[in-house]
Amino acid sequence: MATNIALKRARKAQRRNQVVAQKRRAEILEASLPARALRAAHAPIQHCFLTEAVFDIGMGTLVLARGATPHHVALSSFLVDVFCLGIKDVMFESVEREVFEIYMDATDAGSPMVAVDPSYARKLLRDLAAWSQSIGFAPHRDFAAVEQVFGDVSADASDAGFRFGRDGKPVYIPGPTETAPLIRRRIAQLQKHLGDDGFGFETAA
Repeated sequence: MATNIALKRARKAQRRNQVVAQKRRAEILEASLPARALRAAHAPIQHCFLTEAVFDIGMGTLVLARGATPHHVALSSFLVDVFCLGIKDVMFESVEREVFEIYMDATDAGSPMVAVDPSYARKLLRDLAAWSQSIGFAPHRDFAAVEQVFGDVSADASDAGFRFGRDGKPVYIPGPTETAPLIRRRIAQLQKHLGDDGFGFETAA
């Protein structure tokens, strides 16, 4: 009798632990980056900006902000290198309007931003990611998750065509935070895919 009671209690405890574990997994999933980006994708688009001179200087920022009102937005930002490395960095945060304006002022101060159509922006990101991957540089690990914030915006709605690299070939310009070993690895990657003469290399001004 005592054994049966103990077994029943053990089974009950096991079921309770399973329920708790499932709840925790659901909470983790709900708070994950892909889930937050997908939820944000249902809100209206408030802003879509791109560094105006990105194809001249090679580096730039693409910003998409969505929100039910302009007072609180889901801010997604993509640091792009259209000369070589593709999608270098990705950010996704839920911010108040004042924080968004401070971020935009700081970004615009570095290089002026202009409004672009969201379909153009999505096409740029997808085409750039595919191009950079073809020469050995995968997009930032969070790109696929955060890119979902575009929701039902269709890249196919834009007929824009992009020419990446410069003068017909990739040009690698290391950033100030890139270490010597990282620079050597990236040059080796370019040599592997393009040969010694298939790309350019410059140091940042």
